[in-house]
Amino acid sequence: MNQSTVEYHFQFQDGTTWAYHIDVEGKDLVPELPKTGPDWARLDFHRCSHCPLAGSGKTYCPYALALVEPARKTSRLASHEPVELTVVSRGRRTQAQTTLQRAMSSLLGLIGPFSGCPVTAILRPMARYHLPLSSADETLARVFGTFLVGQYLRGQHGKTPDWNMDGLQGIYRDLRILNRAMSQRLQAGQDEDAGVNSFVLLDVLASDVGAVLEQYEGDLDEAFQEFLDREGQT
Repeated sequence: MNQSTVEYHFQFQDGTTWAYHIDVEGKDLVPELPKTGPDWARLDFHRCSHCPLAGSGKTYCPYALALVEPARKTSRLASHEPVELTVVSRGRRTQAQTTLQRAMSSLLGLIGPFSGCPVTAILRPMARYHLPLSSADETLARVFGTFLVGQYLRGQHGKTPDWNMDGLQGIYRDLRILNRAMSQRLQAGQDEDAGVNSFVLLDVLASDVGAVLEQYEGDLDEAFQEFLDREGQT
């Protein structure tokens, strides 16, 4: 397989399978998406209140178009449906028995950054090093780490770094607005709740990050204790 491609393979209870591939080195999924879509994918349908594409003349929300096929595949499945998930990325294979909700949440976290949505595009650097089914603590460490690497690189290019991570709060406020709006879209497009609840899980993760940014209470102290114990700098 192409080393820049992440492959998600689902095996459902009835034995059917479904796969979704994303090139994480590509710019976005738009060239591969349908030119038209269902009504719930139209830009003005439950449009995010902060949508940068408002007034752009675009007919469809690019993120929603990227979800047409996943929504079609899961529209009649409940969020608690057991699935066997296999993710192949950079020569590694991750397998897990999980729920459709959690598997789809993990996939949506990868689709969003490459969908062409301006709000989720900032997540591409983290998505390029995608970790399937990441826990809340893993997500928090990856979010902080990615953002701080980005600030280091800004400094290297003569731009002002944001070491206090003030900008990260705004990013995750915007993501929470988007997650709620996308849930409303999918409620209109699915008979069951798998897609909707997948965005609920994403919103929980976004909420956790936002809460830590507002008031840090030692969430990562234990995992990074060696840095806290280290005296001086080399």
